[in-house]
Amino acid sequence: MAEKVPLVRFNNGLNCPILGLGTWQAIRGEESKVYEAVCDAIDIGYRHIDGAHLYGNEKEVGQAIKEKISQGVVKRENLFVTSKLWNTFHSPDWVETAVKLSLSDLGLEYLDLYLIHWPMAYKEGYDLEPVDENGKTIFSDVDYVDTWRAMEKLVEKGLVKSIGVSNFNTKQIDRVLEIAKIKPVTNQVEVHPYLYQQKLYDFCNTRDIVLTAYSPLGSPQRPWAQAEDPNVLEDPVVKKIAAKHGKTPAQVIIRSAVDRGIIVVPKSASKKRLAENFDIWDFKLSNDDQKEISRLDRNFRVIPHDHGREHKDYPFSQE
Repeated sequence: MAEKVPLVRFNNGLNCPILGLGTWQAIRGEESKVYEAVCDAIDIGYRHIDGAHLYGNEKEVGQAIKEKISQGVVKRENLFVTSKLWNTFHSPDWVETAVKLSLSDLGLEYLDLYLIHWPMAYKEGYDLEPVDENGKTIFSDVDYVDTWRAMEKLVEKGLVKSIGVSNFNTKQIDRVLEIAKIKPVTNQVEVHPYLYQQKLYDFCNTRDIVLTAYSPLGSPQRPWAQAEDPNVLEDPVVKKIAAKHGKTPAQVIIRSAVDRGIIVVPKSASKKRLAENFDIWDFKLSNDDQKEISRLDRNFRVIPHDHGREHKDYPFSQE
């Protein structure tokens, strides 16, 4: 099944499976579900695992990878593993420490992709959510451009194969490109029919940077969801297109991103849904289908990252 997944070629010549498994939103105390989800995903045919130090589950992800390699289901070189540099490790002195922490937890010698998780730097250290006495996030003034230079050294040392960014806006990407010896291969951002991201998609495309979509199904189980929030999986247009193709709304949304050349990393802990999300290779959306989906854009963001809003590098106030 893994061979069905198209590969996206990065600007450095390396390839990435266009469909992956997201591992965000694992419930604390239920890490075994992450282990099971990664094992199930690899059995189904997923070869791209998207994680981050912040998610607090890289040990379980690593255990699952080790298990599947030892069973002979997959070889390390056939897996594409991503992690992300958290905001408290932006200082150039901390970057290598942070990647080695993820590599140790994952039990791996290298990462296929390492991303700057957000452009905002927080107070340096192992406390991932540093706050003052009023409960406000403590920021750092480290410039993400300096962080990028430290990221490049990880490639030179063989700790990571590719580097990129996440949640960066157009101005921030251009600032990185001005100084980069190694270009970002991707910008991982929220993308779904209610946040279609066409402007950012076009901008990155002209610079040979691939978009990766997180929360592609709108993260309906996010803890801060409100009852009145729109749910893209329940959208009448999406449901109509799904019925036409004999597919589910989730399959249509994932296929929509894939057909745009966007890497997609939906998350699920259910084996049934993991298989469903993977079963998108036997149909293609028409141009009219895509136009209808694009018209659903309402600039609705499900991951606003509000506690970083007052930071000078908060990306969404400058879009």
